Amino acid sequence: MTEDELQSLVESVSWQFFKKPFTHRASFNTRLRTTGGRYHMKDHHLDFNPKMATLKRETFIGVIKHELCHYHLHIENKGYQHKDADFKELLTKTGGLRYAPNVQTKRKFHVYQCQNCQSLITRQKKMNTHRFVCGKCGGRLHYRHTYQKNKSE
Repeated sequence: MTEDELQSLVESVSWQFFKKPFTHRASFNTRLRTTGGRYHMKDHHLDFNPKMATLKRETFIGVIKHELCHYHLHIENKGYQHKDADFKELLTKTGGLRYAPNVQTKRKFHVYQCQNCQSLITRQKKMNTHRFVCGKCGGRLHYRHTYQKNKSE
């Protein structure tokens, strides 16, 4: 999805669900990791995590609705924060998502085995087996294998 397609999608969602125009800028922000989107109060533009656009269309539209709730409520000088009743009411009325779905899917793990006591050691970062030793017995470590695991597990 391009920036222009995102802009037109946000404008159409605003008209369809809020019956109000979205007159500012919507763009992708690759620095967003855990959030689905962000509303900027100073200039009223919206940033979206590009990974959200790869999810199901309904899910991404739910994230857009969430950010548009912040946008429209702030412009109308109503409660636009997550804790405010106006925000919660508008979010449920429009069917927006309360939380962004998890898009960080996999983590890589490295497994080492002690040559002395045979214990397994799992690390997220690779380590120098010539420099580090087993924490239990002080034996030499041997690299075994790498595996990936879902972040939610």
